Amino acid sequence: MVPVPRLCRVVVTRYLGRRHRPPARCASAAGGPGGTGRSGIEEDAVSDEVVGEDVLKGIIGTSTGTSKVVVERGPVEHFASAVRSTSPIYHDPAAAAAAGFDSIPTPPTWPAVMEFSGKFAEMQSRDAPSPHPMSTVLRPLLAAGGLLLHGEQEFIYHRPVLVGDVLVGEGTIVDAYQKESKGKAMTFLVSETNWKDEKTGEPVATVRNNLIVRA
Repeated sequence: MVPVPRLCRVVVTRYLGRRHRPPARCASAAGGPGGTGRSGIEEDAVSDEVVGEDVLKGIIGTSTGTSKVVVERGPVEHFASAVRSTSPIYHDPAAAAAAGFDSIPTPPTWPAVMEFSGKFAEMQSRDAPSPHPMSTVLRPLLAAGGLLLHGEQEFIYHRPVLVGDVLVGEGTIVDAYQKESKGKAMTFLVSETNWKDEKTGEPVATVRNNLIVRA
């Protein structure tokens, strides 16, 4: 038995360099990083060009790829330390078991970095597209230059992510829209990745990410 709600939601927001992190609405939650912020694109490359509505509509429904990851204890422990968690459940199997977990759980914002530490090349599909599908999606949006910003990241848990899990994630662009801010076009690109347990096929976590392209 796991002492967390059936459905748990954690929202982390970074918008135009200002960070807003509402408290996590789930048990045993540790803090996490708010995102990567700017992509490194120089501001002097900005353009006032507005992306056409037909381009935005064409983006919706685009796959952002499929990944298989392994959740390993070492990276989870390092991540928990990096976000300054003081809970022993992320380091000690006995403490995790005493808290009702079958294995060491991951901090709430772990899926933000999961692919960078547990995505091994030999486990991935051989017909995976190259370059990465997201780069193809972003190309027309950044064709005239601009800033790429991390708008918001949301984690919805159907059960805790545990050390030892092997998860398969399938990503899709679920929305694309445009607003104006201070005379600049702001294009919002919302992607959703659904992570499932490889063995059972049951949903584990859903990650929604909002990228902003400011012309």
